[in-house]
Amino acid sequence: MKTLDIYEELKGNAYPGRGIVIGKSADGKHAVTAYFIMGRSVNSRNRVFTETEDGIKTEAADPSKLSDPHLIIYSPVRVLGNKTIVTNGDQTDTIYELMDKQQTFEQSLRTREYEDDAPNYTPRISGIMHVGDGQYNYAMSILKSADGNPDSVERFTFTYSTPIAGFGHFIHTYMGDGNPLPSFEGEPKKVTIPNDIDEFTNGLWNALNEDNKVSLFVRFIDIETGKAVSKIVNKYSK
Repeated sequence: MKTLDIYEELKGNAYPGRGIVIGKSADGKHAVTAYFIMGRSVNSRNRVFTETEDGIKTEAADPSKLSDPHLIIYSPVRVLGNKTIVTNGDQTDTIYELMDKQQTFEQSLRTREYEDDAPNYTPRISGIMHVGDGQYNYAMSILKSADGNPDSVERFTFTYSTPIAGFGHFIHTYMGDGNPLPSFEGEPKKVTIPNDIDEFTNGLWNALNEDNKVSLFVRFIDIETGKAVSKIVNKYSK
């Protein structure tokens, strides 16, 4: 698979929607993830990421402008033991709750499908990172309609059991802007991952479309110790 420069990939797409990057730092010391949200409407843009005890949540930047919390207010990141869950919707909670009951990542997502936002039928994208005992692996998932047909759901899971230092995978909701929005196609894109969290955060944020970007979360987890360092960037403030 061709390796892409994540920054150039983002610069070339004015509206990738919501996106998840998971990989391994170039020095091999950190498990890395990033999650971003974008918006075209006032309701979608009226959001910020805030920290919680086990991750982050989305909140309204200006509660008076929140017209519909459905599909935009959720917890994108939660931690369950040595597992970090990253998704673009409330399936974060589904994965957390069912994996806590000993179901697998894939089994948990079999209870969900694409979002109920016709005519877009936005895909649900999810990631799971396992970091423990000096070991690291991750998986990614996409639940989508069959070429926009709401009568058929397609489920794809991609597993990366031995991540390579300096590389990761990028999955997002839309191939670009449009009406209806065209869903992501194919397997997660192979991208490069740097060593430095500030470099990665700044590079991603600067590459996202200025008009449409809303919030960005980046986390580096030390594979040996499990210690995590995170960064949040919000375009709009509370």
